[in-house]
Amino acid sequence: MSRGTRAVIDLRALQHNFRQVRERAPGSQVLAVVKADGYGHGAVAVAQALREADGFGVATFGEALVLQRAGITQPILLMEGVMSAEELQLAAQHRFQIVVHQFWQLALLQRVAVAQPLVVWLKVDTGMHRLGIPLTACTQVWEQLRACASVNEIRLMSHLACADDAGHPLNRSQREGFAALVQTTGAVQNSLANSAGLLRGEAFQFQWVRPGLMLYGATPLAEASAEELNLQPAMQLESRIISTSVVPAGETVGYSATWRATKDTPIGVVAIGYGDGYPRHVSPEAFVLIKGERCPLVGRVSMDMLTVDISNVPDATLETPVILWGKGLPVEWVARWAGTINYELLCQVTDRVERVYTAG
Repeated sequence: MSRGTRAVIDLRALQHNFRQVRERAPGSQVLAVVKADGYGHGAVAVAQALREADGFGVATFGEALVLQRAGITQPILLMEGVMSAEELQLAAQHRFQIVVHQFWQLALLQRVAVAQPLVVWLKVDTGMHRLGIPLTACTQVWEQLRACASVNEIRLMSHLACADDAGHPLNRSQREGFAALVQTTGAVQNSLANSAGLLRGEAFQFQWVRPGLMLYGATPLAEASAEELNLQPAMQLESRIISTSVVPAGETVGYSATWRATKDTPIGVVAIGYGDGYPRHVSPEAFVLIKGERCPLVGRVSMDMLTVDISNVPDATLETPVILWGKGLPVEWVARWAGTINYELLCQVTDRVERVYTAG
């Protein structure tokens, strides 16, 4: 018998969210970001559902190869670039586009012969100070790339550090620095906006936008919910009850006996835990949905299971479905209970959770 622990991926929700990108950035091409196995949703299935995307963004060469071998024909961008001369040659062979964000990557391009010149995105550090060529050196690097035989076309990109916060001054600073560099180089294909950036409006969108999180129906903004942004959750994390019992008043549940029953309490054991990607550390306000009712978590989350108070669902039995996040229970709520972000929760759903794909 199956544990019933699965992530149900709604492909129509993905397509709906993609349409929201098109509506909000009508003048931009869309590089759909499917790194980290499509934020835990399955990169191949996501890319196949988003055939209308103008390209796909991944972090690594291996991720790009998975997409290409699955028959994805749109351009694929390696957003961390290549890590060796061998990878550079393979990227050219497979016609992947690459990001150059370090001087040593520029040097690779200058000294390594490739079978096919590449489309190169020059990544500039406009203020995030993670990856990127410093603004002061970008014009020189741009000219060096123009002179490089391994380069077919050069595009510009940068990454916003604080776009989730509408009032942060770094947003304007980064946008102005990037726009000035576009003007200086004369670049005609440029990209600054991730999900949060493109939601901040046309000033951030340029010729390409790079949505990730919003494609999956989660909010990238601090001040707006996914529902308010007309985004639909693409993943519903589900499991089922595998045991029920009544814990007498005064008795405890789970490791370290952190929860004690104040009255005789019906308890359901749910077949999911931190080994599946549900966060171990959640606050006392955490709950799951059973038959539409909120059922509080009690005791500590274990590796393979968690326990809930099923007082609100007196007819709950073995195999009764349980929703951990999804419709009616946004992943953002679970992230808040766990002191983390929605990105992390979606990405950390483990391989032992079955992915089931539906069309709505």
